[in-house]
Amino acid sequence: MPELPEVETVARGLRATLEGHVITEVSQNRPNLRIPFPSNLVKRLTGRRVVHIGRRAKYLLLTLDDGQVLVVHLGMSGRFIIRHDPTLPLLAHDHLVLKADDDVVYVLNDPRRFGLVEMVHSEQLAEHRLFAGIGPEPLGNAFDAKTLAEALAGKNTPIKAALLDQRVVAGLGNIYVCEALFISGLSPLRLAGTVKGAKADRLVQAIRQVLDAAIAAGGSSLRDFVHHDGELGYFQHSFSVYDREGKPCPGCDCDVARTGGIERIVQSGRSTFYCPRKQR
Repeated sequence: MPELPEVETVARGLRATLEGHVITEVSQNRPNLRIPFPSNLVKRLTGRRVVHIGRRAKYLLLTLDDGQVLVVHLGMSGRFIIRHDPTLPLLAHDHLVLKADDDVVYVLNDPRRFGLVEMVHSEQLAEHRLFAGIGPEPLGNAFDAKTLAEALAGKNTPIKAALLDQRVVAGLGNIYVCEALFISGLSPLRLAGTVKGAKADRLVQAIRQVLDAAIAAGGSSLRDFVHHDGELGYFQHSFSVYDREGKPCPGCDCDVARTGGIERIVQSGRSTFYCPRKQR
């Protein structure tokens, strides 16, 4: 599933081309993805100007000139494809097609159909079921060591599981939590409630560092994810621990043949990769 850096990459790509343009034609080619498409979606989108394109957690937000927001979750395999030639034929899994006033076509393609599309008024967005109670954005000013420590206080779950809870911090997924915990030197097995003070500050800085680096690299291309333009992301070539079981971690000075290198464990059904000698 695309994580925050991948969704941010898509949002920036769409923002550079679609923002400010009018949607002149809309095609909806099936009734649903994971959930039904919003009622009268074609009519509600046609003729509307896209005034802003952003992101909240792992959701794309396309704000229209009438105050409505097109909310898109890419699921496991969804992507927005930008086609500069409007005459190109549709593909098998092109489920929603938007044509702008400059003849550029934007296609929501989702082979597995685990994504979703909603229409929400901007004034109701924060209270919508998808966003109500969601935590602060990890790259925003509201996310700092104090905020994180308060959210973790009293939690007896492992810090890895706590960081995947969208009520603690928005948009983090398995890959980047593993990477941030390594950078901060914190074990994924550490109880969340013990992360405070200097530990919380290290973790906040590590989360920002790994997300900034991943966005700069265009995200990661595990399984199905590719960019809006069809290109792959490259952050997977810079992983410190994720998917590197048995390999040395960055700066490793131990005998990997003896220690076994990076370890993989399973937490809440998800693979966790870490160095038990550097992460405490």
